[in-house]
Amino acid sequence: MALGPRLDLRQSQSLVMTPQLRQAIKLLQSSNVEVTAFVEEELERNPLLERDDRAEPATRADERPPEAPAPEPADTHAAATSGEMPAEGAAPLDADWGNVYDSDGPGGGFAESGGRGGRADFDDSLSDIEDLADGRKSLREHLGEQVRLTFGDARERLIAAQMLALVDPAGRMTITDCQIANAMGCPEAQVAGVRARLQRLDPVGMFCRDLRECLAVQLAELNRLDPCMERLLDNLEMLARRDLRGLMRVCECDSEDLADMIAELKRLDPKPGASFDAPPAMVVVPDVLMKRLPDDGWAVELNPETLPRVLINRGFHARAVVGAKTRDDKAFIADRLQSATWLVKSLEQRANTILKVSAEIVRRQDGFFRLGVAHLRPLILRDVAEYVAMHESTVSRVTANKYIATPRGTFELKYFFTTAIAGTLGGESHSAEAVRFRIREMIGAESSEDVLSDDAIVERLRKEGVDIARRTVAKYREALRIPSSVQRKREKAVPA
Repeated sequence: MALGPRLDLRQSQSLVMTPQLRQAIKLLQSSNVEVTAFVEEELERNPLLERDDRAEPATRADERPPEAPAPEPADTHAAATSGEMPAEGAAPLDADWGNVYDSDGPGGGFAESGGRGGRADFDDSLSDIEDLADGRKSLREHLGEQVRLTFGDARERLIAAQMLALVDPAGRMTITDCQIANAMGCPEAQVAGVRARLQRLDPVGMFCRDLRECLAVQLAELNRLDPCMERLLDNLEMLARRDLRGLMRVCECDSEDLADMIAELKRLDPKPGASFDAPPAMVVVPDVLMKRLPDDGWAVELNPETLPRVLINRGFHARAVVGAKTRDDKAFIADRLQSATWLVKSLEQRANTILKVSAEIVRRQDGFFRLGVAHLRPLILRDVAEYVAMHESTVSRVTANKYIATPRGTFELKYFFTTAIAGTLGGESHSAEAVRFRIREMIGAESSEDVLSDDAIVERLRKEGVDIARRTVAKYREALRIPSSVQRKREKAVPA
């Protein structure tokens, strides 16, 4: 075999993840809100892109057939509106503007007029109403203000400040009064007195050592800490086991009094500090909207409020090409044009893909939208991918972080993909979510004389055509946070 250099020509195919392809994949798996934020960044970086603010109907796909019409050409340039006459229906030129609020004028007040309206100027330094509403105090700031107003003595205020630094976000302070007294060189009785006063600050129940003390402080504030309630607090572990018979014996009360006391405990806050600094709940903005058509079908469309729409400014591009003098300027303009074109095409392809997948999901889960969770059908990614002629990974990216607003509420698209549970005697398979719903219904309808065990639930489900194992029923019941049949029997079999 001869050894030496030589030249060979070979042909091969390979899949390369270009930056444009990575960008398209990222856009596909992002929600409309995330895509809007990305588009805003691109609008700042790319001078050839501009926002399309024209009010046009949102892209829509009917449930039959589940295919969306292609959006309008992406490179359409918006015409200038300067010099146009007032639109039909606009206010006449001689209208009285004296009582019209002019938010765009200086000061943002009522427009000037010689009549009764007058003008109300506001200080430009004032913040917007949204900024004023967002100024919420933290838990430590809230407690610190109360400490300064509650304790007049400097030593007690110093002890309270030390305790405020030691309390955890849930409101607990497990360190003992003796440890604080030794660290600060003060009497233990003084520390205990400061702690007792701190426990009555808002929110009530802070600075407690354990759950029992926290609940006791809140009950004492409500004047409901009687001896019977104290015995109930001393036996919280029996309440956790739902041993109601034992609690009635220990508390020396009947079932009605015990039920009232348990109801009072449920109204208390076991962690009074946890919800104070909790971030506000995020509002879910649906990416897809769904509504019923007059012919009893379904219409699916992208949410026009969050759908980003951009155009390529061809006029500015033409002027920039003519004005470019150097090679670097021309390369920059060509690169920006290529980037803008790819972004517009990616957004168009993303919209069509989301509509196709959403329409197919709606078509397959028609029974759920008409009749409820019990009629949710088993569905996997491959079923939708084969119908829309896409890869399963593409369908997975489309359904990630996307929500659809339906007549039954707002759901994540992933919600409609559930595993299948085989039917008995080779019958039709059932959705796991529908089976969980059926288990909840069975347990909710059971009586105190007939508490269903997991085996009994299995027998009932098999009679309804669901082939399910007992361990699967137990897993679904635990996921629904439903106690076992033994605990439910203890709770329901309490004599009156």
